[in-house]
Amino acid sequence: MKWKGTRKSGNLDDRRGMSSGGKTVVGGGIIGIVILLLNAFGGENGQMITPILEQMNQGQSAPTEQRDLTAEEIEEGEFIDAIISNNEDVWAKIFQENGMTYKEPTVVLFTDAVNTKCGSATAASGPFYCPADQQVYMDLSFFTELETRFGAEGGDFATAYVLAHEIGHHVQTLLGTSAKMRQMQQGKSQAEANKLSIALELQADFYAGLWTHYNQRMTSFLEDGDIEEALSAAHAVGDDAIQSKMQGHIVPESFTHGTSAQRKYWFMKGYKSGDIKQGDTFAEIR
Repeated sequence: MKWKGTRKSGNLDDRRGMSSGGKTVVGGGIIGIVILLLNAFGGENGQMITPILEQMNQGQSAPTEQRDLTAEEIEEGEFIDAIISNNEDVWAKIFQENGMTYKEPTVVLFTDAVNTKCGSATAASGPFYCPADQQVYMDLSFFTELETRFGAEGGDFATAYVLAHEIGHHVQTLLGTSAKMRQMQQGKSQAEANKLSIALELQADFYAGLWTHYNQRMTSFLEDGDIEEALSAAHAVGDDAIQSKMQGHIVPESFTHGTSAQRKYWFMKGYKSGDIKQGDTFAEIR
């Protein structure tokens, strides 16, 4: 994808190379990978992260450290900044077209662990959005795991898709969709609550596709293979693909993010339609 020369967004908080000290959560090995992919992406409800991870906390103290970023890490940050600014421009336009004003989120890049208003998390959480502080959190090591362990093609547009998905959760917060979904979950069985969670996640995939549609119209940023990279990532993080890979069988009633087919379908629907009104993923469960 074409991204160099894009304006700086001003909403990137790059904390890589810094350690806040205090307690760290042991999230390595197979258990960390299970949490990473079962949360993938961490979704909108960041409050769910802390209880899961605290069960694994061994109380290890992390020393306070700071190091210079490598040239590769600096370029990664510039790339993320470009995707943030692309999302800002697109969502400002979409909101304006619908008589609203878009409030920009901040994207935080971290290494290993981070504290948020939704609780503490490690890289094992995968990328996630915290509605309490309206920030997206990403440890970029997620994409290495996605590619090497779960067969995603990788590539820059796979990263752009994931970031656009998380910003889609911010859009849901601004529109009140997330709060309404949580209200709808009250009193529901776990299976019914999971269906609502799936609808929220699939709508974020739709919004990622919608962003792609608008940004292509505005900047002609796509290159050959970009859409395939996004679809490969969407396939890799489908609930069925993850469960099949991790446990050898699938349990549909435990799905929380949608199947590989659903995730790819809703991304493509957003990309092809370019119409935010076609993103009602909740219609199927009403």
